[in-house]
Amino acid sequence: MWARARPWLSLRNISHIRCQHTLRTYKEDSRWPGWEVVVGIEVHAQIKSRHKLFSNSLTSDLSSPSNTHVSPYDAAFPGTLPRLNPKCVELGVRTAIALNSNVQPRSAFDRKHYFYSDLPSGYQITQHYAPIATRGTLRLPSAGTEVRITQIQLEQDTGKSTFDARHHLSAIDLNRAGTGLMEIVSEPDMRSPEEAGEYVRMLQAVLRSVGSSDGNMEQGSLRCDVNVSVNKPGGPPGTRCEIKNINSVKFMMIAITCEVFRQIEVLQKGGSVVQETRGFNEDTASTYSLRSKEDAPDYRYMPDPNLPPLLLDEGYIARIREGMPELPDATKSRLLEQGLTARDADVLMSIDMGREVGYDGKLGLGAVAYFDTVSTGRNPKVVVNWITHELLGQLSLRHETFKDNSLSPEQLGELIDLVEENKLTGTAGKNLLRHMIANRSKEHPLQLAKNLSLLSQSGDIAALEEWCKAAIEGLPDEVKSYRNGNANVLNRLIGRVMKVSKGRANAKDTRALLQQLLQ
Repeated sequence: MWARARPWLSLRNISHIRCQHTLRTYKEDSRWPGWEVVVGIEVHAQIKSRHKLFSNSLTSDLSSPSNTHVSPYDAAFPGTLPRLNPKCVELGVRTAIALNSNVQPRSAFDRKHYFYSDLPSGYQITQHYAPIATRGTLRLPSAGTEVRITQIQLEQDTGKSTFDARHHLSAIDLNRAGTGLMEIVSEPDMRSPEEAGEYVRMLQAVLRSVGSSDGNMEQGSLRCDVNVSVNKPGGPPGTRCEIKNINSVKFMMIAITCEVFRQIEVLQKGGSVVQETRGFNEDTASTYSLRSKEDAPDYRYMPDPNLPPLLLDEGYIARIREGMPELPDATKSRLLEQGLTARDADVLMSIDMGREVGYDGKLGLGAVAYFDTVSTGRNPKVVVNWITHELLGQLSLRHETFKDNSLSPEQLGELIDLVEENKLTGTAGKNLLRHMIANRSKEHPLQLAKNLSLLSQSGDIAALEEWCKAAIEGLPDEVKSYRNGNANVLNRLIGRVMKVSKGRANAKDTRALLQQLLQ
């Protein structure tokens, strides 16, 4: 279970924001004509640090045995004190810069009180009143709009509780307790499930590009609390409901759609929407009530007496800003300038899980950095075709992802050079690529091509003639059809030559010689 999110903007605050900012032009949605949808999202992203936010305990993953990464502080032993992890602060500042936010020179930590069995201290340390960053923006290219970021705050995760229905027992795992999180709170600027989905995907890309979070919703390192309300166009904002802990973009979009229809039905029947926290049932595709929504006073916030204010000077922020990696928008622009299509750029960026995912499963290159390395000194269009069509295609056939790729950039670059220099035919190059992936070979492509007899035989007229004659003898029906005027069957004969020659025959030379022999 994730810690409860900070209550979203009150209706009074929403009205104030609407007065301060120009509203987007209303665009009717055929799914709910005559209604406007307003969506805001609170994202909890696990910080990509080896240690927790306030202790030296290692962060855990799903494979870690229960209660093996727990310090006395994580378990709330009396007398233990928090010690802020500077890496979490650095990654929080990186995220703030990437989201065009104002990094605050002074931020502070609060205690947010509530009582769950997986929260041993009875409170969560967060930054409700003085967050590390405020007032950011995230551009949504497809929607053609920007979503404003209210604030970014550092906070602790809770533990995890599980219930054994058979034995009527609850188990507590504190591995996750104290893990560093970033809560990224948006303004209610989204107007459809699709915009909300694009917002989360773009946010994932930003977090991964700066290395501050894995952003993997399926593994629990990023979850969303979605606030939804509906109102008549031009009318006052409706009462919002919060849908908690959604763990995929697909289910988030479905949950928003279901909640919109539910609220509209309530209003059309003359009822009123109750402000509450709701869950989402993936099996029935419906939301259900969890509890009435608390406001800030219900949490009894108070400054944490064991943690002084966090002070960040301009020099510290400037050093982080100077070391920022390339952000997704800049990456896509650069790829398009190199001649790639928007589709090819999107494919590379969609599989790029960040700089810590690389070939052979080792820390190193993501897909974009892999492309950058291979394309240095080569035609970018040729390189991207080999990566997106051949390399990813072969990995997909083997039910593997880019993370499982064992082919180094140097190997792929050498293979492409062999094909471009006509030392390998395109077919032979693809066969060699398949062999290298299947056998996880570290050999140089040239040596492997020699060992497998794949080098082009374009200059060996005798060998080519032998292969062509073998194809003619092996396909008598196609030969007869060709001589009767069906020129299309020539491609079958060329294919047989390629198969017999293991791809070494030059297709252009093969076509010319077959035509000559068949006449």
